[in-house]
Amino acid sequence: MGISALAIAVATVASLTAAPHPVLDWHACATGPDDAIGRELDDHGGQCAEITVPMDYTGPDGRTMSIAISRIRATDPAHRRGVMLLNPGGPGGSGLEMAMMGAYSAPLGAAYDLIGFDPRFVGRSGAMTCGWTTTTFQRSAGPDLRSYWQNAALQAKLAAGCVNNNRDVLPYASTRNTARDMDAIRQALGEQRISYYGGSYGTYLGAVYLQIFGDRADRFVLDSAANPDTFGPGVFTNQGPAMNAALNHFAQWAAGKQGIGDTAQAVLDTVNHLVQHAPAHVGKYTVDAHVLPLLIYAGLPSDDAASYTELATEIRQLRDSSPTPTAQLAAKLDGLFNGSPDSPDQAGTPILCADRAVSHDPASYYRDIQAHRADEPLFGPITRDITPCAFWPTTPIEPPTKVHNDVPVLIVSAQGDPVTPYSGQLVMHKDLTGSRMVTQLGAYHHGVFLGNDCIDAAVVDYFTGGPLPATDKTCA
Repeated sequence: MGISALAIAVATVASLTAAPHPVLDWHACATGPDDAIGRELDDHGGQCAEITVPMDYTGPDGRTMSIAISRIRATDPAHRRGVMLLNPGGPGGSGLEMAMMGAYSAPLGAAYDLIGFDPRFVGRSGAMTCGWTTTTFQRSAGPDLRSYWQNAALQAKLAAGCVNNNRDVLPYASTRNTARDMDAIRQALGEQRISYYGGSYGTYLGAVYLQIFGDRADRFVLDSAANPDTFGPGVFTNQGPAMNAALNHFAQWAAGKQGIGDTAQAVLDTVNHLVQHAPAHVGKYTVDAHVLPLLIYAGLPSDDAASYTELATEIRQLRDSSPTPTAQLAAKLDGLFNGSPDSPDQAGTPILCADRAVSHDPASYYRDIQAHRADEPLFGPITRDITPCAFWPTTPIEPPTKVHNDVPVLIVSAQGDPVTPYSGQLVMHKDLTGSRMVTQLGAYHHGVFLGNDCIDAAVVDYFTGGPLPATDKTCA
């Protein structure tokens, strides 16, 4: 109520610093025989614990909540640099298993205690559920006003599910509060500074932490950065051109070898014909104009041969009305039509809605879609579509974080990233004036660390004590 973001941050730091550090009760991670992630953490020498944080940092003496963390200690204690917190993205993604990153990057596992955590209202940190019968709110608005209003009704229903279960805690799901939880983890671990790796949404979380607690930061790496100036429910809005470029790349790859077109244009014609003539039928599923474009959209963020082959197979099955969909396609459709109890979007949507206010006028979204029908005919009706946040009963209790600081940070990216487009990654680079950027050229995927030797070398070198590059660099 009129309290500035700076005042909240100062009060938060003061209250947490004044409090005695809790003694962490480390224990085995597996919660039972069906807890595959917990068992895997235990097998890798992991430990788990919980810390208690304020639900509302403006009232630190009020309600509290528990944040679950995991740890795998540095394998080379003599050369240990400190602790590294890790976030996989989302929002809404569980991060406990991220402590096992040392299994994929031995130098990081040697140098750091790797700390995974479930952000507030995710996974073991008070999971927020909405009773959805779909894995994601994302759909295409379809071809016309009638189909748009059908989808708007779905978004209102999804919002109501979240409100019915969680109304009293919705205002506290913000990224700013998760950043404060990260600093509480730092204090609980008894560390003066933390290092951090975040991918996708995790880059925005990392940038918010740097803005509030920059003097607590050691080595930060942001992989596939989100645009910090626009992050919130409209995070998808600018994906259309990058998604279209990725589709063109896929079409060139598939031409003449996947049975969906002898040329790149023929592949695109197959895709466009499918979308324009929806619904398609595969197995027991009727894949309508809301879902069919979403399958194309969801198949593009990875440009490796296995992912592209899977997408081409799905296109063939949809085109040919296959009576027996592949297990992968059946699983996707089951999720879209029936839901999943651990869907990240159920927790991620309240985070988006708590971060930035949006229009509550459904007609405004349709006008935006229509204004881009000509230049974004396939993806605009997905990326510009209405979301549950348009029907949210609460508004953000703090303004969006304005990211602008000179804390050193390494940003790594793919030039053709269809999920966090390169133009937005450049905004993150500009806002973090102390950053350097290493870009993988000619790549159309989301997430670059642990997939390219040049990128990997830059990340490992920086995390293990090397300087930031003197200038921005590129990788083949």
